[in-house]
Amino acid sequence: MRRFLALMLMLAALAAPAFAVQPDEVLKDPVLEARARNLSAGLRCMVCQNQSIDDSNADLARDLRILVRERLTAGDSDQQVIDYVVARYGEFVLLQPRFSWRNAILWATPAVLLLAGIAYALTRARSDMRRAPEKLTSEEEARLDEILGKGQN
Repeated sequence: MRRFLALMLMLAALAAPAFAVQPDEVLKDPVLEARARNLSAGLRCMVCQNQSIDDSNADLARDLRILVRERLTAGDSDQQVIDYVVARYGEFVLLQPRFSWRNAILWATPAVLLLAGIAYALTRARSDMRRAPEKLTSEEEARLDEILGKGQN
């Protein structure tokens, strides 16, 4: 039983998030450090792309963590720090992008195209079903009679 518990504790330790923040980056003021960690968790590492700068060991992520802490130490608000980083690196640096009409159009386009495709397919299917079958020419009728006549023998 003890081995099982020890194994579970080791697995739980491995599953815990590993923060890449180095001890020399940590601010002395715990309030500012908490704000820095909160901001860092929402900023994307431009190298890793699906990791926050708080979780990434990349050099650029370290530079961004230091930049965030410098701006906070200089007295910037959380929003000013985010605005500064976005102005410098673009909207892509945000793990959760801000709402804008451009983003809304970007996210809505696939759904609109899918609905348009479904509407086109339904319209096309209805028009094909409504169209009267074409009449056979006299040569085609004679050929059909010949084929059917051979099939009965």
